[in-house]
Amino acid sequence: MSSLERSDVARLAALARIDMTDDDLVRLAGQLSAIVEAVARVSEVAGDDVAATSHPIPMANVHRTDVVRPSLTQAEALAAAPDAHEGRFRVPQILGEEA
Repeated sequence: MSSLERSDVARLAALARIDMTDDDLVRLAGQLSAIVEAVARVSEVAGDDVAATSHPIPMANVHRTDVVRPSLTQAEALAAAPDAHEGRFRVPQILGEEA
């Protein structure tokens, strides 16, 4: 794989409308070349028998049936609240919001 040149990075920067100094272009050419080479090495190893994944281990959601159980009444839940108003917890105003 050929490495990226300063002119390649300058072209990409122009397309993205990013103003870069000559030092930035030279530095990024080396860094981007290293990234492209690393991706190329991974591509060589990953064969058709390796499935594309987003996680290294299988993931599954855990589902359970919702079951209605006895719980606190509204009055019991609010009994220990420092402040309540119209059946709800009252909390201090934040971020200058209107009450």
